[in-house]
Amino acid sequence: MAEFMELEGQDGVRMAWNVIPGTKQEASNCVVPVSAVYTPIKPFPNMPVLPYAPLRCRNCRSVLNPFSIVDFAAKIWICPFCFQRNHFPPHYASISDENLPAELFPQYTTIEYQSPGEASSIPPVFMFVVDTSIIEEEMAFLKSALSQAIGLLPDNSLVGLITFGTLVHVHELGFGTIPKTYVFKGSKDVSKEQLLEQMNFFLFKPKPPTGVIAGARDGLSSESIARFLLPASDCEFALNSILEELQKDPWPTPVDQRASRCSGTALSIAASLLGACVPGSGARILAFIGGPSTEGPGAIVSKNLSEPIRSHKDLDKDSAPHYHKAVKFYEALAKQLVHQGHVLDLFACALDQVGVAELKVAVEKTGGLVVLAESFGHSVFKDSLRRVFRSEDKDLGLSSNGIFEINCSKDIKVQGILGPCASLEKKGPLCSDTIVGQGSTSAWKMCGLDQATSLCLIFEIVKKEIPDATLHSSNIFGSQLYFYSYQHSTGEMRLRVTSLSRRWVAGPGSIQ
Repeated sequence: MAEFMELEGQDGVRMAWNVIPGTKQEASNCVVPVSAVYTPIKPFPNMPVLPYAPLRCRNCRSVLNPFSIVDFAAKIWICPFCFQRNHFPPHYASISDENLPAELFPQYTTIEYQSPGEASSIPPVFMFVVDTSIIEEEMAFLKSALSQAIGLLPDNSLVGLITFGTLVHVHELGFGTIPKTYVFKGSKDVSKEQLLEQMNFFLFKPKPPTGVIAGARDGLSSESIARFLLPASDCEFALNSILEELQKDPWPTPVDQRASRCSGTALSIAASLLGACVPGSGARILAFIGGPSTEGPGAIVSKNLSEPIRSHKDLDKDSAPHYHKAVKFYEALAKQLVHQGHVLDLFACALDQVGVAELKVAVEKTGGLVVLAESFGHSVFKDSLRRVFRSEDKDLGLSSNGIFEINCSKDIKVQGILGPCASLEKKGPLCSDTIVGQGSTSAWKMCGLDQATSLCLIFEIVKKEIPDATLHSSNIFGSQLYFYSYQHSTGEMRLRVTSLSRRWVAGPGSIQ
């Protein structure tokens, strides 16, 4: 048992079975399926970070690892998954029994690569989406918490601000002379093209006739992007000035109605703005919501107080009138955010409901955080917000824009994954016909995760015959390889590779 605990501590993988059932029949007799819980960016103090690209197999694209068979004389390594013979490149010329590269050390089954070409840091991006349809007291608490958070932002991080109530206000932080905002009607959904047109994105650079408009490389001028996303060190004064003058939504609310709040429109505009300015870069939308959405797409209840907010019973009976429409809207938003590689974090602080049941799909798919509290003055909210930005020994270690891939021995297939990820629909012989969670793929997108985020992988054994101990050693062991490429909290791109090997067993008389 101590040996398996040691392996868990070395790789961040806990397996339901530390020996693999030798045949499909034996696997089907197991009450608990063959599975593994993997923590992709669990911190390991002794894990090396190699300053070069991994050596990949020509056939299956797996990586040189301690379970590869190496012929030092011929300078060849054999892939443990597809048994392809691969030649070592010239810079491995000095390899020998006594002179092994780090990736072949038996204790380094988990290792990270930092490619030299990707050493330049990509700044993290934070888009604050702030609800102003709340009472004055809550407004004061929220402004105080946001001012503290802005002081904790890394200097190189890019920051944007959107406020919403009856209308959505996109604040132009790059225009320092006077406060300048672009206002959108909360009851109407705004497409990405309309957003770019109305916010004068093509003032300095004409709109490209064809292709996707996304980022400075694909048709947007960097001056246009810098109007709405500025480094924290450049816009701290402007942000604090806007927050100081920020008032409760001025539109009057009749006595028999709820406050007008267009949460869905505001989040859609934030997602489209980030998709246009920083696609494929690690970005987080931090939504601060203090009540139910009552206007525009994603509304969960009408403004009339005569209509009660849906309860758990209404959801069970399928009698919540706005539920399915709102869920459909947030599913489309989740798909957009996953495609862009961006995260949605929700800070919902209200005594009333705010619509997490409808909104949760976008948070789950992107790997965001949900913080629920009674008030923006509550310590749960203030401490949680501080933890998102603070860098210390016990910080969250937030990373973003990741892709998780898996490779297995030919007798093991993947049924799916349970966890905060979205399928990339990479189909192949590795995919099982039985689907559990996010299945029919061997690659998943993980827009955001922290050091404790874990995934549960469910496997299917397709081996028909009983393994023979006299066969080649690679047939006695079932191997798995996990790849996780991600944007580190420092901003650099990294690839973490974890190699596993467990023995096949078949029947009570098999070799242990």
